[in-house]
Amino acid sequence: MDEFDDDIDDEQLCSLPLQPSLLDNNGSSVEIPDEFPFPFQPYDIQLSFMKETFKTLEQGKIGIFESPTGTGKSLSLICGSLTWLKHYEEKQREKFEKMRNETYDNENSGELDWITDFAKKQEQNKVKEEQESKLKREDKLRKIKEKSKYSRKRKREEDEVTELMKTVSKELKESETCRNVDRDNKQDDDEIVLTEYTSDDECKDWDDHLDNEDYNEDDSIKIYFCSRTHSQLAQFVREVKKSPFGKDTSTVTLGSRQNLCINSAVLALKSPSLINDTCLEMQQSKNKQANAKEKGAKKPVKSSQGVCPYYKQETMMTFRDHVLIDVKDIEELVTLGKEMKACPYYGTRYSIPSAQLVVLPYNTLLHKATREATGIKLKNNVVIIDEAHNLLETINSIHSVEITGSQVVCAYSQLSQYKERYKTRLKAKNLMYIKQILYILSSFIKCLGGKLGLAPENQPKLKSETKVMTINNYLYGCQMDNINLFKVKKYCEKSQVSKKVYESTLYNCYYYCLENHSVYFSYMDLLRSISHQ
Repeated sequence: MDEFDDDIDDEQLCSLPLQPSLLDNNGSSVEIPDEFPFPFQPYDIQLSFMKETFKTLEQGKIGIFESPTGTGKSLSLICGSLTWLKHYEEKQREKFEKMRNETYDNENSGELDWITDFAKKQEQNKVKEEQESKLKREDKLRKIKEKSKYSRKRKREEDEVTELMKTVSKELKESETCRNVDRDNKQDDDEIVLTEYTSDDECKDWDDHLDNEDYNEDDSIKIYFCSRTHSQLAQFVREVKKSPFGKDTSTVTLGSRQNLCINSAVLALKSPSLINDTCLEMQQSKNKQANAKEKGAKKPVKSSQGVCPYYKQETMMTFRDHVLIDVKDIEELVTLGKEMKACPYYGTRYSIPSAQLVVLPYNTLLHKATREATGIKLKNNVVIIDEAHNLLETINSIHSVEITGSQVVCAYSQLSQYKERYKTRLKAKNLMYIKQILYILSSFIKCLGGKLGLAPENQPKLKSETKVMTINNYLYGCQMDNINLFKVKKYCEKSQVSKKVYESTLYNCYYYCLENHSVYFSYMDLLRSISHQ
């Protein structure tokens, strides 16, 4: 084992002088400022923290920073990273000015200078477009900031009058609707039936609300700051406001629908999954109505959820501009959304391309599908992760799921009932996928030692044991290796079959309870418990 022993001990290794590299990725020297904008005279540990942050960003490297509690690491991180960002943007402006004023003289050269000239002109045009777009955007935000104080106050007064005029008639309509609801006017179950599924190919996401020219107008470099909880993000935003960069940094804070939604009918659902599904269904209803209107349809498109009054392109674009003129936390974004009658959840998404600093929770950054749906692009941008000791636990939680045998048995039973009830109204492709899902669920039940057709409480009691299996071994053991699970997963996401089955189950239970009054009140208690989970 002697050949594996170290030549020097740990004490000698620690005593070796370390020469940090002061070169960036291009080999040029890194100029680290001696002073940083700070709300007060920084301590030595804070100044050192900011210098190391600046050097790491300038070199384009990965840094791991640690500082004792109470040393102001959040403020040091803000000032160090934003100083670098302003420094970078200033260098880009200087580069733009240099290119704009530069002239080329290729007459005395014998080489193919037209190739070099063409490449330089392409680079010039690219930098020119970026800078002109940025200057145009900054000028627009400056004008909006000047007018916002007066326009928001006037709009709020007008909205109060309009809302007052609508209140009485709205309450009367709602009360009249409640009085007319009886068993003869059952909810039409057309919304429960799956719509036709026409393609298995990779296509655009149904939740793709961000494909428009205005959204992609500015895609400059930005800093993504993420932390574990919304309270930690709110604390970070307060620190940004206190910093010298609070007034001239375009900042946007992202959050979940549960935190940013201002539609009272949707928020009343309480459950995050129900809030997400209802929001998406409302937007699909709006798209269906718009398509029907373009095609000249005379009958309105039916929808169980209606259309969200806050999801309007024009008001969300105006909301986007007001978000960027000063730093706002989640509560301020919700207040602004209510004042402007615009959706804060999607309005903040539209703000991302023009923002310099994006504040967001762990899950939004680390979960690929959420990141892509939100429009977050990490390439050539800066990512700062706060409380990074929670990172591995968060990643493990995002990509892990726990299911029980009871859940699988219930899912199989409910999906089977759904198929039998609507099989004459479902398209062939929907039936095919439903049969595949039923086969997968039945395989799960058999693999867990259960039996089909038995309720969860009647399943045989088996000895508890633990097994760790690879994906391939598990699929072979369950005899599911011949099924394309990626297509099935995509179908479940696109068709929202789980939501349809859930609605169908509640629909059937509700009218069963109306016919059996003895169980009606216990069922209502069950519904209340489900809605709060």
